[in-house]
Amino acid sequence: MPILDFFFAMLWFFLFIIWIWLLITVFIDIFRNKESSGWVKALWVIFIIILPLLGVLIYLIVEGGNMQKRKLEEHADMQKAQDDYIRSVSGSSSADQLEKLKSLHDQGALTDEEYAQQKAKVLNS
Repeated sequence: MPILDFFFAMLWFFLFIIWIWLLITVFIDIFRNKESSGWVKALWVIFIIILPLLGVLIYLIVEGGNMQKRKLEEHADMQKAQDDYIRSVSGSSSADQLEKLKSLHDQGALTDEEYAQQKAKVLNS
């Protein structure tokens, strides 16, 4: 049955891809772990290289919950960094700028004409 051989070949191919993905994920997590010392990381790497299936399974059992926490912390840090960057490049909102202009006008730092010009610039942008 050649079609059955094809399906088994595809099954083994996808299992191999999943295995590679799992190994890469475990290695990334080993080095992402800031709580472990360098020696512990080295022992995990050696264990996974010598006994890959057993090493990955034991690592997932021992560190599985912490893997998720580290991944969520990384995503939260990336989101915070992105939000900070967006705030830094966006500047202040039009309402904030108009409020500053109004306070400068009320203090007498801006004349009526200057206030009107600056207000028009803010509203047009």
